[in-house]
Amino acid sequence: MRRSNKLLEKRRLFVLDYIQENQEKQMKVIVNELSEKLFVTERTIYTIIQEGVQSQAS
Repeated sequence: MRRSNKLLEKRRLFVLDYIQENQEKQMKVIVNELSEKLFVTERTIYTIIQEGVQSQAS
């Protein structure tokens, strides 16, 4: 099933904003919370994080 680019972008922005707001927590806790909220795997969240880091470095 294909996802719309708009929804993928919203999810990506939500994940990155959530990480910024919860920096005092450990990354594993943040990823677990996001996984429960968004119903996606931890691997998907780590991929979103990695892509966000790469785009900010560019």
